[in-house]
Amino acid sequence: MKKAFKFLSLFLVVGALAAFTTTDTVAGYKVGDTAADFSLKNVDGKKVSLKDFKSAKGYIVVFTCNHCPYAKAYEDRIIALDKKYKSQGYPVIAINPNNPDKVADDSFDNMVARAKEKHYSFPYLLDEGQKVFPQYGATKTPHVYVLQKTANGNVVKYIGAIDDNYEDAAAAKEKYVENAVNALLKGKDVTVKETKAIGCSIKA
Repeated sequence: MKKAFKFLSLFLVVGALAAFTTTDTVAGYKVGDTAADFSLKNVDGKKVSLKDFKSAKGYIVVFTCNHCPYAKAYEDRIIALDKKYKSQGYPVIAINPNNPDKVADDSFDNMVARAKEKHYSFPYLLDEGQKVFPQYGATKTPHVYVLQKTANGNVVKYIGAIDDNYEDAAAAKEKYVENAVNALLKGKDVTVKETKAIGCSIKA
């Protein structure tokens, strides 16, 4: 009986320690990893995958949403990124990772309305079942992943924020995504490969 009690006590202690040590690690892609493709519903009702963009040299994958103030602050900049880089081979692919059961503003119907209102020139996809954002390791809205298409797949070249000033686009001194894509277009290495994403936590 005493041995059983000691074993149970040890089991509980080990379990408690594991709970505190494993939850601090965020899984997901790191710079240099190859990102798997996905197939998600766009606001037009059609499924969209990265492989659909035959002429793309890479992608600006942005996890964003309707309701978050940070996402709203960056919305026009996301639109501008697509308009600037889509023709150069780096289209924006926007993904809403939030659970609409928890945030009504992020429902599919509201996504459709928002995309129409703002005249999105890029896909706005719903991560149904919330399976894609954990693969990437996204934690915020917005959270950006710049991918480069290679013979071996889509390689992650940059992860993080769009720039260094969410409050004022004109005051941004470091335009991380633009700098990353510009470097890739010139065949150069990305200098700043990772920054801290600033935004609302993803509602799973």
